[in-house]
Amino acid sequence: MTEKKKPTFLRRVWTRHSKLGMRRKNKQKWVRPTGRHNKIRGKLRGYPVSVSIGYTSSKDERGKINGKIPLLVTNLKELEKAKKENIIIVGKIGTKKKLEIMNMAQEKKIEVYRIDPKKFVEKNSRKKTVEEKK
Repeated sequence: MTEKKKPTFLRRVWTRHSKLGMRRKNKQKWVRPTGRHNKIRGKLRGYPVSVSIGYTSSKDERGKINGKIPLLVTNLKELEKAKKENIIIVGKIGTKKKLEIMNMAQEKKIEVYRIDPKKFVEKNSRKKTVEEKK
């Protein structure tokens, strides 16, 4: 049985809010449609689907990112606990410590969420060499 992709559930009046982007994420979230004549609430054909039980993802898929278990990392000790089935999320830390974590993640070949370790190391190691020359 092939699984269908879950639709993105947006609030009914999302078109009224200009520039639904980086600064308007709170307008993008699902808000249950209310109102007497609301077509989405009435589940009429031709209108966006409403949130309901049938759209739940499977149990083994829930809470995972790209099929991997997320792990929040704020230092090297926590990174040592990470395995191949983990995807690490780097916490709120400075560039120096983040650079160390990225180097170790590259060595262990662990995936980092939303960051390319190779590019990050390359970009920030250049900054370091410029500072050392001064």
